[in-house]
This record gives sequence, structure tokens and C-alpha cells, in this order.
Amino acid sequence: MQRDLVFSIQGLTKVYRMGEVEVHALRGVDLELWSGELIVLLGPSGSGKSTLLNIMGGLDVATGGRVVYRERELTRAGEAELTEYRRFHVGFVFQFYNLIPSLTAKENVAVVTEIAAKPMRPEDALSIVGLSERLDHFPAQLSGGEQQRVAIARAISKNPDVLLCDEPTGALDSETGIVVLEAIDRINRELGTTTAVITHNSDIAGMADRVVHLSNGHISEVISNPVKKTPRELHW
Repeated sequence: MQRDLVFSIQGLTKVYRMGEVEVHALRGVDLELWSGELIVLLGPSGSGKSTLLNIMGGLDVATGGRVVYRERELTRAGEAELTEYRRFHVGFVFQFYNLIPSLTAKENVAVVTEIAAKPMRPEDALSIVGLSERLDHFPAQLSGGEQQRVAIARAISKNPDVLLCDEPTGALDSETGIVVLEAIDRINRELGTTTAVITHNSDIAGMADRVVHLSNGHISEVISNPVKKTPRELHW
């Protein structure tokens, strides 16, 4: 299958200045990400995983280097262009669900579909993550895993080209986390959504096409999995 290059990252650096102190979060990262691929970004806290993901998603800006998304150079984009990029091309999933408590699951997803260019119906997005029976439930009536799946449905409801997940199972127990990973895996397989998942949990790496190890702001190793595991085969 012909795959397109979605991200080309070259020499990416990020320095945070905190008073007199400089914190080097990324120190010259090179990475390519291809259409339909699922990669896992693995590394300890402070290794640069979230900084890399946030720059790829247009939530943060680089200090140096280049990030090109489908011939669009994000590192040269202004705030208006980055806003348009985030709105129409990228879905985000974070460790904490950020659902609106006063809205039902369906209404939480509709918040995004109402501003998207080519959205799917909220009901269809919730069906993909296995929550067809929970459309009219409020967040307080849902388990942590169900709330995270609503957050995933919200992220994919705008039909993004890219799904970026930062510790999506970090607040969940193993069994609930596997259900959430199954939703992410299904979206990657059935919709062909290019997906990057941050985790510090090395067991999750088995479901990836490639595993990108980060350490101290560098990519220390990239490993391709010859055979991908299903989330149900993962244990931690």
C-alpha cells in the first residue's frame, strides 16, 4: 500500500526559559510519520514526549528545526494558521478527559462537530468507541474509561487526519485502559487515522507499527514491530 508522508521533523529543538534557567526539552529530533501509521512514543517523564506531541499538534512552537505536515511548514505558521490546523486536521486525547459536566456524552461530542468542516455524526463517533448505549448519560454517570472513550469520540468526530494521544490510559486501571486502547486501535485500522500515542508504559508498545524511544530530549531508538499485538494481548 502506498503511504504518504504526514509529518517530516528535522532537527527539532525546544528550549523553555524559566528565569535564568534554560530547560532543553528537545535536542535535535528527526522523525517521519506516515499515513495510517500508529506509533508509540515511549520514555520516562521529562524525556520530551509531550513537548514533541504538542509541537506536532500545533499547541506549542519549536525553538529550532522544522516540522512539516503534508507540505505545510508548521514551524513557520502564524497563530491563525496553527488554529486552523488544530481545528480541522488534528484530534487530541489527553490523560484527563476535559468533558463538560453539564453536557451529555452526545452533546460533548457535538461541541466539536458543530465547528468541524467534515464531521461525522456524534452518534457515529460514539458508536465507534462502543458507547451507543451511553449517548444521553452525563460524565458523572460514566466510568473513567467511558469518559475517556467519549473524549476519543470527540477527538475523532471531526474526521481528523491525525490523532495525538498523550497518556490516554494514564489515569486508568489495566482492564479499563485496554478497552480505551481498543478504541484507539479500531480508529487507526478502520478509519486509517495516523495516530501517535505517548506513554511511559512499555507494554503498550506492542500495539504500534513503530516504537519511538525518547531520552533526555533525543530519540534514542526507533523499533519496528514485525507483528502488532492487539490491545487485548497487552498486559501490565
